[in-house]
Amino acid sequence: MTTAAPQATGSRTLAHPAREEIRLESVLHALSDPMRLALVREMGASEAAEPQGLPCSHFDLPVTKSTSTHHFRVLRESGVIEQVYRGTAKLNGLRRADLDALFPGLLDSVLDAAARQADRLDGAVG
Repeated sequence: MTTAAPQATGSRTLAHPAREEIRLESVLHALSDPMRLALVREMGASEAAEPQGLPCSHFDLPVTKSTSTHHFRVLRESGVIEQVYRGTAKLNGLRRADLDALFPGLLDSVLDAAARQADRLDGAVG
């Protein structure tokens, strides 16, 4: 999922920034929220198995639907994820190619650091 242009199926269109419009500070802001970082981690972990992306209903978030929608919107508008409609489902996937081209190694570094932090915090609880 690397298309940067707005995606449309029928009358539903979602705005995505073009690759050249993606800003580092917007990406870092989007990734600074623990809930959004968890979403990105889950998308990253499923890339090989689900190359078309994951539906919103796949994610079990402990927040209201409107808050979930807000988190997905922040990620989409910052250029971190792409959302496309497939039938009635909205699929979510990382814009890895765009992010790697603009900020080489950033996404992998953030995902690796987030995984290490989760392991460390899980170990501290037990």
